[in-house]
Formats: sequence, C-alpha cells, structure tokens
Amino acid sequence: MNTPRRILIIGGVAGGASAAAKARRVDETAEIHVFERGPYISFANCGLPYYIAGEIDGREKLIIMTPKTFWARSRVQAHVNHEVLSIDRAARTVRVKGPDGSERDVPYDKLILSQGAKPIVPPIPGVELPNVFTLRDIPDMDRIAEFVNERKPRRAVVIGGGFIGLEMAEAFHRRGLHVTVVELSPQILPLLDRDMARHLQDKIRRPDFDFKLGAAAAAFTPGGVEFADGSKLPADLILLSVGVKAEVELAKAAGLEIGVTGGVKTNGRMESSDPNIYAVGDAAETMHALTGARARIALAGPANRQGRIAGANAAGARMIYPGALGTSIVRVLNMTVGFTGINSAQAAKAGFSVFTSLTRDNSHADYYPGATPVLIKLIAEEGTGRLLGAQVLGENGIDKRVDVLATAIAGKMSVFDLENLDLAYSPPFGAANDPVNIAGFVAGHIAHGDVATVAPETWHPNGDFLLDVRDAEELADFGRLANAVNIPLTQLRDRLGELPRNQRIVTYCQKGQRGYLAACLLHGRGFENVANLRGGFLQAALWDHAILK
Repeated sequence: MNTPRRILIIGGVAGGASAAAKARRVDETAEIHVFERGPYISFANCGLPYYIAGEIDGREKLIIMTPKTFWARSRVQAHVNHEVLSIDRAARTVRVKGPDGSERDVPYDKLILSQGAKPIVPPIPGVELPNVFTLRDIPDMDRIAEFVNERKPRRAVVIGGGFIGLEMAEAFHRRGLHVTVVELSPQILPLLDRDMARHLQDKIRRPDFDFKLGAAAAAFTPGGVEFADGSKLPADLILLSVGVKAEVELAKAAGLEIGVTGGVKTNGRMESSDPNIYAVGDAAETMHALTGARARIALAGPANRQGRIAGANAAGARMIYPGALGTSIVRVLNMTVGFTGINSAQAAKAGFSVFTSLTRDNSHADYYPGATPVLIKLIAEEGTGRLLGAQVLGENGIDKRVDVLATAIAGKMSVFDLENLDLAYSPPFGAANDPVNIAGFVAGHIAHGDVATVAPETWHPNGDFLLDVRDAEELADFGRLANAVNIPLTQLRDRLGELPRNQRIVTYCQKGQRGYLAACLLHGRGFENVANLRGGFLQAALWDHAILK
C-alpha cells in the first residue's frame, strides 16, 4: 500500500486555507497540515475595517474556519499558535515551534508557503507609542476597537491613502472621529490616474474628513503627527497604512529565488524555484495577466485562486494560474471607486501606445428616482482599440461596471466590443445604453477618428478658439474656461457666422456629449479644423485649466 503524500502549508487565511481545502478535494488520502503562528486559522481579514466601523456587529462572524471545523469538514489538521522556524529543503522537513515553546521537525512531500505580508512600519520617532497602530489581523483589530471604545478618541490621522488606509479612514469617520488622510504622493490611491483621484478627493472631502497630500511624517507624539516641513496635525489615534512587505524570510533562508517585486518567484503552477515548494498570496510573485510582467498583487481574490491552484498541484493535479488583473474596489463615504487592468502610467511603462476616454452617465434610467453619475475612464491601445484598463467612480452600480470591464479585458475585447454588449436593462438598474456601452461608443469614436479630440491632461489651448456649447444656467453655476465663447448647442446652427475658419475650434460642454455633437455639426457645415475636449468642462477643471467664474 502506498504511503499517503504529506502536504504541509505554512500560513492560513485566504491562500493557505484555500490550498488545504483544494488539496483535500484532489487527494482524499493525503495527510494535510496547516501551521499558523497566530490564533486563527482562517478569518476574513478584508472585513476587519468594517468591524471597527460597527457595520459588522459580531466579531465571531469574521472567523471563517476553526481547527475543529476544518478537521470535521476536510480532515485537515490545523495547528494554530505554531510557528515554522526554518525549512530544510534537502531533508524535506520544517522545524516547528509549538505554543509551549517545544520544537520538532516535520517532514513533507510538498510544501506550500502562504505567509502573506506584514505592514511596513517606517522608523519614525514615536512609532511605538500606544496610540499608533497597524492593521493586519484580528488581534490588531481588537486593539484598535478597544482603543476607540475605551479612550473615545476625537481625531484620527491615517498615514497612507491606499485601499486599506481609506477603508480605515471611513471606519473611523463612521465612529464619529475627525479624520485626516496623509499621503506622501500628490494624490490618494496611486493606482488611479490623477484626474480620477482628484475627482474622488473632491467628492469625499468635507470639514471632518480631509487630506494632507505630498506630506512626509517625521515624528509621532501622544498629541499627533509632526511633518518634515515643520507642520503638525493633532491626533488621538494614528494608523499606519503605508504598504506591506512580503514575508519571505523563511524562503530566503531556504535559498528559494526571490523575484524583482520582493515576493517568492513562482511559475504558472505556483511552484517556487524548488518544485516541491509552492508560494501563494501576498508573499508570491506571479505575473500580471495583461502585460505578462512579474507582479505581486496583494489582494484576497488572487490569493484564494493561487491557493486553490497550488493545493491542487501539490496533491497531484496540473493546474495553471493565468495571472491577475488587479481588479479592486473600495468604498469611501458616499463614493465607490473600482480599478482593473493598468492605468495610463503603467501602460506607458509597458510600452503601449494608448488613448483614453472619459464618460459621465447615470447609474440607471434618468427618469427613475435615485440615478447618480457614473464616471468611467478607459485606457485603450492605439490602432486596435484593445481595452487595457478601466477606472470607474460613483455612488451606485460601480461594482457591476468594473466587473464587466474586467471580464472584457480578460477576454481581450476592444472598445468596439463594448458598444454592442447586451447588458441587463430595467429602469431601476440601468439604461437602454448602459454606461459601459456609452464608454464604448465614445472610445470607439476616438479610436476611429470620427471627430478629432483633445485630452485635457495634455491640451494647451494657445491659439485655439474655445467654443462652450452649454446653456447659460450652467455657465452661471460652474463658470467657464478662460477665453471661451459661449454659443449654446441649440443656437449653434443659426450663429455659425460668429465662428472663425482660420483657427482650430475646440468644442466643449459639461461632460462631453454636446461638445461631440457640436463638433459633428461643424464638420457637417464645412469647418475642417475642429476638435472636441474629452470629458468636457468637468474634466478640464480637474487638470487645472483656467476657469472664470
């Protein structure tokens, strides 16, 4: 009788637990052990901010699996409070330290590393103070929740404007704290293009929720944060969320290859440089599904799928991981923003020649109550129109649009394909032409060159004749671009004589559609040098073009 294969997994949570469960489904006879140095084998780490916010009312709801239930369901032996100290690749053993301090060597046939990543803690004076926190696991969550409940802080400063930082900023705001998000970059959410980030900032900034951008913290004190420029912010509570570092110390000590991103380098089977050792999750370097570049994407979805593939392969299957697009979403106060694929800067770095489009359309039929704007920015390849990235912002229906666009990128679709997507429509849920369809129409026009366009991020209006085709009420409410001449679209056919034929005419409206119609009209009336300003007045405002009130 053959000896059952022994699969050891270092680390639980998303990647490790998924690996163990899948390995059991592939090989019912395997001996499977998970060693977790913390007290919880599988918990919902993405739910931690929402417990602190009070939206999740039971701490026990975050515990997905206990050692007892893991054994009962999958015959997986889960060992909590057990730390793996070293890996001996030659002997195929790991040295494990138990909760009583004793150490033992445990043999393996296949080993899966799922140690995740730990928060970066910069060497700033005062970082060890009791009012300074990081968030990685349930014990961290408990400490923050206890501090908020017992100390009743009034002001919080969150260092870092990434996804976790913003989720925690929202959590503190929901608990009644005045919140300031501090970010070293000139914008929050560095994955977003600058215009999208600025639009988000404008929508969520308020007297008790603000940002300090382009700022470097120099010291923490019991009363707040001091900055490199000498300025100060008062704070009763400080959260560090400046990024994470892959936990690869064990892998390094064992001689496994570490990739350019700092994670354990893996192939499509999730194998490390040692074919008997796999790596998954935040500590693994895989590849970007679109560019093929080496990537370490610290998200729960990829970690789960990588764990599933590694577990299956460790148990004898042959599955391949295709990489990830980094599709992600975050809610901040009343706004939601989603991202998939690559942004403009990443596209340039990867060698793509791209164009962008930006559209603003309502989340559902205009006439049905509660419709709110959905802002979609597409990044597409010049010439082919192939969709490379998308950023979506608004209050409602953002998740489904991001998911549709992520699927389109995965399917190697172009912006022309978006025009004819047959998406669900009913007045409470969408429109006959969904915002995704509209984004495809606009990007398709740009790709075809039906009407020339100018991108506000690169546009210099010197020498252009600016034609504002909005109504007078919009000018009164929002202002206009400097030197623009206003002729409402409804009057344009009767006032063509007021327009020059020896200058380029740049048309614009509030968000782009009427500017496009005006450009088409002028082309049809013999004006040859006409371009529409992409995204209209609202987009130009985000790029600091001069506005007259």
